[in-house]
Amino acid sequence: MKATATAPDGVTIAYETAGEGAPILLIHGFASDHVQNWRAPGWYEPLTRAGYRVIALDCRGHGESGKPHDPAMYSHDIMARDAIAVMDAEGLTAPAVMGYSMGGYLGMQLLMGHGARVSKLIIGGVGETYFSTAQFARDGIVAALEAPDASAITDPIGRNFRAVAEQPGKDIKALAACMRGDRKSFTAPQLSAARQPVLVVCGDMDEMTGNPGPLAAAFANGRAVTVPKRDHMTTVGDKVYKQAVLEFLSE
Repeated sequence: MKATATAPDGVTIAYETAGEGAPILLIHGFASDHVQNWRAPGWYEPLTRAGYRVIALDCRGHGESGKPHDPAMYSHDIMARDAIAVMDAEGLTAPAVMGYSMGGYLGMQLLMGHGARVSKLIIGGVGETYFSTAQFARDGIVAALEAPDASAITDPIGRNFRAVAEQPGKDIKALAACMRGDRKSFTAPQLSAARQPVLVVCGDMDEMTGNPGPLAAAFANGRAVTVPKRDHMTTVGDKVYKQAVLEFLSE
């Protein structure tokens, strides 16, 4: 079932629910949406079959949610509060939360800034490179999104993101604003203060994230899973990832 919530600053946040049972909030990656990141790769069926209620949102700037063009409206704190608005609309106190890539960053923002609202956290597509902020990669993506001529983009990562951002129904200006938004990273000692169980999952061919182990080790109750023969894009729907999540949630 589709529904909407209203963020504190008035932006409409669209989301979809499926199934009955213990709630799990799903937060997608950059330039994706709840369909591309979760429904299409087959996440709803195993989660609902296992007795979970899926709540999958579209982050601002993405999918069916509002798409402001001001980078100041895309800080991680603001976007984490969007997730809380969805929780409140659904009457959820502290669901399990799973985020992939950008969604993993937002999941950490929720855990560290609003820990009482998260029972368990699953971080997909974020690994050891979290601790060595690659500003050059972010700048390259912004430059690719804002380039007047896509054929002139030479950076392979930027070129890939530009291709995704140009898919039908996407707002490339909103995505560029989102990429420019303020990002807050936490140090390993800061993350160690969180006591909730945390699962970190990355593909072993994911050059963007690196090994999931160092990030998982930063949490007081973290564990890592590496998905074999998968990169950043192909890990999302992998059966190893899904099985690890189901086992983690059942504990």
